[in-house]
Amino acid sequence: MIKLPGASAQVDVLARLGDMSTAADDQPPADDRTAAESAAEAAAKLPATAWAVLGVLAFGEELTGYEIRQWTEHILRFFYWSPAMSQIYSELKRLERVGYAASREVSGEDGRPRRVYAITAAGRAAAADWVAHAPVEPPVLKHGPLLRVWLGHLAEPDRLREVVARHRDESAGLAAEADDARRVAATVAGWAYPELVARWAARYHAAERDLAEKLLEDLDELLASGRAPGPSDL
Repeated sequence: MIKLPGASAQVDVLARLGDMSTAADDQPPADDRTAAESAAEAAAKLPATAWAVLGVLAFGEELTGYEIRQWTEHILRFFYWSPAMSQIYSELKRLERVGYAASREVSGEDGRPRRVYAITAAGRAAAADWVAHAPVEPPVLKHGPLLRVWLGHLAEPDRLREVVARHRDESAGLAAEADDARRVAATVAGWAYPELVARWAARYHAAERDLAEKLLEDLDELLASGRAPGPSDL
């Protein structure tokens, strides 16, 4: 089950991190300038995936890498990223190096040690600054089914229809899953904005479903017109 955020948990986490974050906030001594400047340069070059992981921690919970993965599967995957565990741990290490996240070892319910991560005060400030001031760039669209239709002269028409129909059906499934995530988010205090994003994701995937259905109609129209080139025509 995904650990949900709560105000009291956020306060507790930030209190426990007080000692760890203070060092990141204080002005470094002269002999540490180079290290501090290097950390600042690294922070300025953080990829969007690092901000996504930091964003999960920004809800105030202490989480293991596995729990962060669960969070990304709840809503984040519908509009941005479904990371592998190796990617998550890579970004966590990067965030710790620049002082935006801190970790500690705790005992799990089974008595075995596990490492949990939380955002630092510096990390929260950096995340807020990124949300407010990062450049607004158009999303990169890499649409595999459309790439295959673009190369339709290399395929049989029935196979193209199968590809597009499968994409339509998968989009319909994602729209339903995103709507389920929206309903869950609507019940969690502090998740008003994630609920809005899940609502957008449900609409987006529903639109993909409808566009795929229209593309199937366009394919049928093209084939009926006799203008569609085949593998032997080029």
